[in-house]
Amino acid sequence: MSNSNITLTKTNYSIIILGCIIVVIGFILMSGGGSDNPAVFNEEELFSFRRITLAPFFTVIGYMVVLFGVLKRAKISTPSSEQSIKEVEGSLKK
Repeated sequence: MSNSNITLTKTNYSIIILGCIIVVIGFILMSGGGSDNPAVFNEEELFSFRRITLAPFFTVIGYMVVLFGVLKRAKISTPSSEQSIKEVEGSLKK
């Protein structure tokens, strides 16, 4: 079993929160379109561009941003080869 560090960084949490906000905006855009009178059907309001196209687009993009935030790995800084050689030489001299 490997001893890898699988923690989320502040950047990951920021991306996840941004994605959640986008999803909520998508659901807010989808809301509405109802009528107080069940006998009245307003097709233009219910099947508008905002509810049929724009809101699902925002929602799917938001879920993709959340997924990206979860899967994004932190950059691991690796020492340069010259630095590594000097460290090895220093440890061998001791």
